[in-house]
Amino acid sequence: MEMTLFTIAAAVAVFATLMMITGFNAVHSLLYLILSLLAVGIIFFLLGAYFAAVLEVIIYAGAIMVIFVFVIMMLNQGQKTVDQEHEWLTPGMWIVPSLLALVLLGEILVVIAVGGNAETGQLVNSKQVGIALYGPYLLAVELASMLLLAGLVGAYHLGKPIIKRNRQERDS
Repeated sequence: MEMTLFTIAAAVAVFATLMMITGFNAVHSLLYLILSLLAVGIIFFLLGAYFAAVLEVIIYAGAIMVIFVFVIMMLNQGQKTVDQEHEWLTPGMWIVPSLLALVLLGEILVVIAVGGNAETGQLVNSKQVGIALYGPYLLAVELASMLLLAGLVGAYHLGKPIIKRNRQERDS
């Protein structure tokens, strides 16, 4: 049973990742990335890495996505973008992401109903993760935070001329 759930979650993760990479719209790609991260969280759960699954959902599918949404909103290009989004936000656009999310929800319900006992892995608590992250992996954690900061600053500088132009258009 767990092998079937693992295969379905892996297929959803691969498909959602491919759709994210090949998407033309940043918001649609972001939705597919969230689905991919949720599927990876389910895979971690099925492998017995419960804490890693929770971190995957909370940190990546939650916090990092908020940063991406913030950058997309910061690069807003005015009324032209709003009109374009109204054209894109059709009910048919939500069909594939909704079906993938329902597949993942079904997997979660099956795992909960069966009991979700994994035979592999070991229990890891938050103290062990903290010791690992701020011990031997401190440099990697700091590099990742600097990379996110650099991306945010870069997005701000890319959007700065657009923000100035929008202010000038508003004032005139």
